[in-house]
Amino acid sequence: MPRLYVPAAFAPGIRVELPEGPARHVSRVLRMSEGAPLVLFDGCGGEAGALLEEAGRKRTVARIECVWPGEGESPLAVHLGQAISKGDRMDYAIQKAVELGVAAITPLYTERCDVRLKDEREAKKQAHWQAVADSACEQSGRATVPTVHPPMALAEWLVLRDEPLKLMLHLATGNRFDMIERPPAAALLIGPEGGLTEQDIHAASTHGFTPLTLGPRVLRTETAPVVALTLLQHHFGDM
Repeated sequence: MPRLYVPAAFAPGIRVELPEGPARHVSRVLRMSEGAPLVLFDGCGGEAGALLEEAGRKRTVARIECVWPGEGESPLAVHLGQAISKGDRMDYAIQKAVELGVAAITPLYTERCDVRLKDEREAKKQAHWQAVADSACEQSGRATVPTVHPPMALAEWLVLRDEPLKLMLHLATGNRFDMIERPPAAALLIGPEGGLTEQDIHAASTHGFTPLTLGPRVLRTETAPVVALTLLQHHFGDM
């Protein structure tokens, strides 16, 4: 049964017009007909069972039959600060982070980051990354869509962090998985290709970040968040 992200208020009996993307998927890709069942989620934790009422070229409408609270959210709220990378690497990192339960993502400009976005191009990239997150929620069964924040400089992001657990991926020996109490939230900093510079590390350390090492092998920037988030979810989350 298709599961679609529709940012709308759900209540039994109401009719909801599907946004362009889900509408096209239902009517043109799946070629579903009237009366077909759907599962919708609102991105804020709610889900709904619905029946397709209209599936035309101009609009697609579903009628809400029942609603329920969504599941799939981790008890550990992780804010991922991910250095911006080229090509599909950033898409991969965001997609897998959402599948692994991340609560929020901020693309970062770090010292070694060789991607610099400005104005309209930056806004388009942010919208694209948010769409990647939306799609990953549809696939993974989450009902709450993590926000992909506008890109910002590492220094700005560090100032905003108030999570009780702050980790930066770094080859120096260290981890914080031996904490006695499980933290409700964590901040995770992942550097670009080439890693964080000494200046980046010093800035993060000044704001309370401690090193997290994943062993002697150097991971790619898009692989690192997958491994780090898996470990965090295992130790403090719901894995």
